[in-house]
Amino acid sequence: MDEALLRSLIPGVLAVLVRRGADFAAAEDAVQDALVEAVRGWPADRPRDAKGWLVTVAWRKFLDARRADSARRRREDLVDQEPAPGPAPAADDTLQLYFLCAHPALTPSSAVALTLRAVGGLTTRQIAQAYLVPEATMAQRISRAKRTLADKGISPARAKPEARGSFDRPGDVATVLRVLYLVFNEGYSGDIDLAAEAIRLTRQLATVIDHPEVAGLLALMLLHHARRAARTAPDGALVPLADQDRTQWDTGAIAEGVEILQAALARDRLGEFQAQAAIAALHADAPRAEETDWVQIVEWYDELAGLTDSPVVRLNRAVAVGEADGPRAGLAALAELDAGLPRHAAVAAYLHERDGDLTTAARLYAEAAHKAPNLAERDYLTRQAARLNTGR
Repeated sequence: MDEALLRSLIPGVLAVLVRRGADFAAAEDAVQDALVEAVRGWPADRPRDAKGWLVTVAWRKFLDARRADSARRRREDLVDQEPAPGPAPAADDTLQLYFLCAHPALTPSSAVALTLRAVGGLTTRQIAQAYLVPEATMAQRISRAKRTLADKGISPARAKPEARGSFDRPGDVATVLRVLYLVFNEGYSGDIDLAAEAIRLTRQLATVIDHPEVAGLLALMLLHHARRAARTAPDGALVPLADQDRTQWDTGAIAEGVEILQAALARDRLGEFQAQAAIAALHADAPRAEETDWVQIVEWYDELAGLTDSPVVRLNRAVAVGEADGPRAGLAALAELDAGLPRHAAVAAYLHERDGDLTTAARLYAEAAHKAPNLAERDYLTRQAARLNTGR
């Protein structure tokens, strides 16, 4: 049985059922039942039109469940007419499924879980392992998400046409991209590589919607993922960008990311993911850390800050300014920001060290270590503080 094929077909099949009028939870149950039939029968007799077969079987499973539900006889007008077998247009259906799973009625964590389940085709156990939570906890999260959609009567078929292509409304493609970026940033844990899964789903999205920001996100993911092998030492210690062994970077992923980005930028509809990808591309383009084009990176951060007005962007810009114009210029840019920002102390420590104030840098590294969000970052910052305190 080709598991990858089945996973790739799930979102399209599920979307067809929802478009025909099935509520999300019932549609997913029917699709899962159809997958069981496929696992049983396909090894011996795989159909020529795999998706069409799954749509037909899943729809019949849905109808059977509805007919058996005496409490819902009022809906028999839905089940009396069985549509002809075979899938509806895949592009529109799949796109609407992305919208549905990223609906603003859902919390970010629920949207991520539902996207991985419905669009990604992952099992509840796989998602739970990836997030390092019990399977029962993840099952409840997914069930609540489906219940939220059902309670609100939300369906892609009912979405207003103008909402389907807008990039400035909640629940639209911009929200989908944020959900996919959340998946990507979870990285890797358990048996599921969420970064790779996010890339796969973003590639799929790019096949059903033509917009430069979708391409920008895909390019950004590829460029970041290309550096993955060099990000940690054999003992698991964090390796900062400047110290990474660039021979370990995936040049194929970098080349693909740059090509996708260039095509997106040529359309002259700049968005935040394209700007972030441009910064990542400039880092990837430098053979050595010393050859990084920091001046151009600052310019891209200026563009990005104009698009998002994000304090985190301005924090990263301060680092770039410190590299381009010297640490005191970076500290001046940093002084304009709230000292309570995450990583503010770490950035200040780095800039003070570059400016020669090792005592202040050591104190700030220790402070940053105390606030670090994860063990790897905490260990790295603690070692930086110890290095300065011991004069090494």
